[in-house]
Amino acid sequence: MNGFARREFQLVLLRRMADYQPAMAEDAARALGASRTEMREVNARWQRIRRSRTFPRGRRRYEAVLGPAADVERRAVGDVSCEVAWWPPLPLWPGLRFEIVMAPDGSVMQEWLVRDAGVPVPRLESAADLVPWSCVIGDLEARFGTVAHQDGDAPGRWHVTFTTPDGSSYVAHFVWGLLQAVAAV
Repeated sequence: MNGFARREFQLVLLRRMADYQPAMAEDAARALGASRTEMREVNARWQRIRRSRTFPRGRRRYEAVLGPAADVERRAVGDVSCEVAWWPPLPLWPGLRFEIVMAPDGSVMQEWLVRDAGVPVPRLESAADLVPWSCVIGDLEARFGTVAHQDGDAPGRWHVTFTTPDGSSYVAHFVWGLLQAVAAV
């Protein structure tokens, strides 16, 4: 779409993150040279793209915005073999890449930020280490083992309930796979 690229895509991701971390999202938008008004306009344009009958679907939609995928692989998700595509890290989140997981029919099942290969996982010893934008869902799973996933209340949101080594239970709130907030259960 004319005028929609990596910078604008980051603004779309920030728009939903602003629901949890408005100051962080505003600072990040400012770092991209964007105003709140532009962020709203870009998000509205992205929503029109998502609903458009003529704009490409599946991976082609993201390639139209982000360029060709850096890599594509097959990955088992339960009993289903899915295609996974990802793009190089976005400037706002170095060390993280945007990834989509597609069902066998090519529809996008999941879209999120994940840790890029070779980038070390941050130190996550306790819930106190879980600060906004410090980790992705996979980091939490790797550190705290068995976790319970729940869909969020809006697109791009995800909740993970987990227990720390001391037996305390928490729910972590993620937007586009990036940690936004943690609360005791």
